[in-house]
Amino acid sequence: MDLRDLDLRDIEIFLMLSTELHFGRTAERLHLSPARVSQVIGKLERRIGSKLFERTSRTVTSTPIGLRLRDDLQANYRDLTASLGRAARAARYGEAGILRLGITSSSLDDIRPLLNTFQSRHPDCTVHVEHVHFGNPFGALRGDDIDALVSWLPIEEPDLVVGPTLHEEPFMLLVGADHPLAQRESASYEDLADHGVFGVPSTDPVNSPPDYWTAAVVPFFTPSGRRIPRVAQAANFQDLILLVAAGKAITPVHAHAARYYSRPDVTYIPMPEVPPARWALIWRRSAETALIKDLAASAPATTNHCPTPLVSP
Repeated sequence: MDLRDLDLRDIEIFLMLSTELHFGRTAERLHLSPARVSQVIGKLERRIGSKLFERTSRTVTSTPIGLRLRDDLQANYRDLTASLGRAARAARYGEAGILRLGITSSSLDDIRPLLNTFQSRHPDCTVHVEHVHFGNPFGALRGDDIDALVSWLPIEEPDLVVGPTLHEEPFMLLVGADHPLAQRESASYEDLADHGVFGVPSTDPVNSPPDYWTAAVVPFFTPSGRRIPRVAQAANFQDLILLVAAGKAITPVHAHAARYYSRPDVTYIPMPEVPPARWALIWRRSAETALIKDLAASAPATTNHCPTPLVSP
């Protein structure tokens, strides 16, 4: 099969259609016409000598050969575009380079020692820091929009490397100011079963947070085995805190939230019996660079251990 006349855009169109299974949506997402999408798919099918998609007036489905091609191309396409992106950034920023760091917390203070040490070793390297919402924690990393991520543990994704633990912090229970628990001096996971918490909407099945990861903050069962009901949904902290203030649900949060999101309509209650959260540096296994290794080597030493809350009894 001679695919030398195909370009990256053709592969991108094929992969997008494999995800969307809709010519119109694929065209819209890639800012193309449906006719252009059809033209590219037709060219691929002629080169391969087989249908990649079955089309009817109502549905589009991948053929077995189309599924196999999708699986073969996805990783190669991602790595190729990441390599091109790194080359482009090197050309723009020079030999010192750029490091793009995502954080799922709202606190820069907690990673300041890491950044300061790294910048002292690489004074000419440009460091960009951006916030990553918990509703799609790994999408930016897998999409090569960031080079590394500071996230809470555990992370058990086979394509991601878990680097050094950076810091630990306690949990607090976030409730509305007029909630029945608001006057309590402390709270526990058992309180969650009585009132209900937040779930994360699944808008992207590939990059939605895994249950074990969300359970590290908001478990599905209490220590005594009672189910903790999900009674509302939020994909980012801004939406979550508004819903808490409105009395829709309560939720455990990392303690730094009380510093950055102090409001008169919510209350933060200590959870002294809950083990502290651990935050670590994460990166994509196939995109490891010298700068990422140096960033990991810049991490301060931590020795405390934080057990993981149960996903199921």
